[in-house]
Amino acid sequence: MKKTAPLRLLCILTGINLFNYLDRYVLNAVRTPMATQFGMSYGESGRLFTAFMIGYFLTSPFFGYLGDRLPRRRLIILGVLVWSAGTVLTGTAQGVGMLLLYRAMVGVGEASYATLSPGLISDSWPAAARNNALTVFYVAIPVGSAMGYILGGEVAAYAGWRQAFFWAGAPGLLLALMLLLVREPERGESDAAGDMRLPPPVPGDVLRLFRNVEYSLVVWGYVAYTFALGAFAFWGPTFIERAHGLSLSRADTFFGGTIVVAGLAGTLLGGFGATWWQRHTPAGYALILGGSVLLSVPLSLFGLITENTGAAMGLLAAAIFLLFFCTGPVNTVILEAVPANVRASAMAVSIFMIHLFGDMWSPEFVGRLADRLHGDLQKAILILPAVLLVAALLWMALAYRTIKARSLSTSAGPYTHHPERG
Repeated sequence: MKKTAPLRLLCILTGINLFNYLDRYVLNAVRTPMATQFGMSYGESGRLFTAFMIGYFLTSPFFGYLGDRLPRRRLIILGVLVWSAGTVLTGTAQGVGMLLLYRAMVGVGEASYATLSPGLISDSWPAAARNNALTVFYVAIPVGSAMGYILGGEVAAYAGWRQAFFWAGAPGLLLALMLLLVREPERGESDAAGDMRLPPPVPGDVLRLFRNVEYSLVVWGYVAYTFALGAFAFWGPTFIERAHGLSLSRADTFFGGTIVVAGLAGTLLGGFGATWWQRHTPAGYALILGGSVLLSVPLSLFGLITENTGAAMGLLAAAIFLLFFCTGPVNTVILEAVPANVRASAMAVSIFMIHLFGDMWSPEFVGRLADRLHGDLQKAILILPAVLLVAALLWMALAYRTIKARSLSTSAGPYTHHPERG
């Protein structure tokens, strides 16, 4: 069997992932002029993100089911085309209803990509190099998010908010075709099972994910983490703008610059550091997850309450740096906690959970809380450090369980599949 070139596949998927996050976060950068034109309150603005998440998480199980049974490359190409079209159409919307529809369309397209791409990478790279490969793939999160903030802020300042969506969405229509240049790896190709075709999962295999303690701990921690980051990513520029008197363009530039520098450095250091630590302790991945988020809690709290603009920016930048440590390891733990033939389903269930209980409604929740506090966004956003603490405790519990399990038996790795894990 001819195998795909892992590096070529990784580069193409990473490039597409960059525009995945650019298209997602350009909305955050232009929220103020868009809300002004359509007369939207904080809560109504947050509903745009909710619409995106409804399209995203509701269709992820569907793509997970198909991804364990059909060629994943074609499903990904379809998803990229759909989300790019939705981004471009957002710039043409003439009312709030159309905005909600087009953002849901972006969510549907991105659900295909986010569900299936990590499994392709996992099947292309052996376990020893898998976390590093996924770290490179997820480097696109800070870079793409920053490009969304910067592109959105700059284009909106000079040409209006609608033009930002045209510039963000159009390249994806071409990027999708690059996947035609690579072959798709077989499921489990990089594992011991790569020499044989793995059977598609049955419903019981997917249901057993919920009895997998390691999988449950990492996913519920991911839920809390995503709740906090989703709300902060949406409201961060507006918070800096309102609480510290910065212009919209300067606030977007700060967040874009912070995410591309602190996010890129945090993703790389956390990912490669976790790979090194995992070689020395069975709980390396989990300790990176829990420890980095735990350290970010006081930094984010003081960054949100201080009245000094410079201190606020520094503290929030440090918190963002630490939070991006989790990007690669959290997805590695999810993939390695389950058998190879249910990886797409495991990613789909994870995506469904983190968005249903996490950031699908957290931006709107914070927005409506600010409305109830008479427009005091600074007080409303203080809920986020508390939620991050919940994520840290769940991931530290995963680390403790992993260390305890290894102390009882050294014959199997902490994320090696066991039959009882489903």
